[in-house]
Amino acid sequence: MTKKVLLATEKPFAAQARDQVVAIIKEAGFEAVLLESYQGKEPLLQAVADVDALIVRSDIVDAEVLAAATKLALVVRAGAGYDNIDCATAKTKGVAVMNTPGQNANAVGELALGLMLYMARARFSGKSGTELRGRALGCHAIGATGRALAGAAIGIGMKVCAFDPYVSAEAMRSFGVEPVEKLEDLYRRSDYVSLHMPANKETKKSIGKQLMLLMPKKACLINTARAELIDEGELLQVLEERKDLRYASDVEPTAPTAAAIKEKFQDRVYWTPKKMGAQTEEANVNAGLAAARQIVGFFTRGEKQFIVNP
Repeated sequence: MTKKVLLATEKPFAAQARDQVVAIIKEAGFEAVLLESYQGKEPLLQAVADVDALIVRSDIVDAEVLAAATKLALVVRAGAGYDNIDCATAKTKGVAVMNTPGQNANAVGELALGLMLYMARARFSGKSGTELRGRALGCHAIGATGRALAGAAIGIGMKVCAFDPYVSAEAMRSFGVEPVEKLEDLYRRSDYVSLHMPANKETKKSIGKQLMLLMPKKACLINTARAELIDEGELLQVLEERKDLRYASDVEPTAPTAAAIKEKFQDRVYWTPKKMGAQTEEANVNAGLAAARQIVGFFTRGEKQFIVNP
């Protein structure tokens, strides 16, 4: 029986990416179904009922969605982070979950650099700002996205260091980054700290007052990862206590924290209107095509390389 693949994107891929994803699915002899720009959960619950595979972006695939998907064998998150998918429930139902690591890395890395430039130049307000050249950047985690940012930062003359217990010091040095053994030292010595960790039990609310207060005068924390990494209550406290500290993010703080931060500290904080780290034509194409190819490989050749809930 022909495999049925649903591309469910509340925030759609660029048309070019979507069309290429569909072409790969059809070329494999599978049926492609599109659910784009939908609102609410009901359209997704109906659409997943009879599909064998599902491609999503930031769409929520929770226990209710998985219960509605009676034939589902594979969910692929077109991107690196997969905390929007209930991996544990998927595993109990025999549904494999994959991500597409590295496909959005350059897009997110460039956005992080853009946020740094924006904050360095006084938010393009016309006031005198500073240059990034010669400043110290600390990458909190140095996976694919951290490496993309590090390369760009080194290219404009920044000094880059990183903390990542999963990457060897030798590997860091090989791409021009100085390894830091203690996390506290990373924050203490960096004019800019950029977050690149996933959101999990160990990392949620792990960035709080203790680390932020270590940052140098006029330092800036950059978050293009997940809002959950930040202890938002402590962020408010730090912004109140440190009149020089700045925060720029690709993820809006949750209410009521967001309103409080905007009201009190709008001259020192910024976040994008919508999460846009992967919103480039190139990243859309890269992640979408990777997802489609992984689905074809899973069903036709039994490939399981990127499964995150083994």
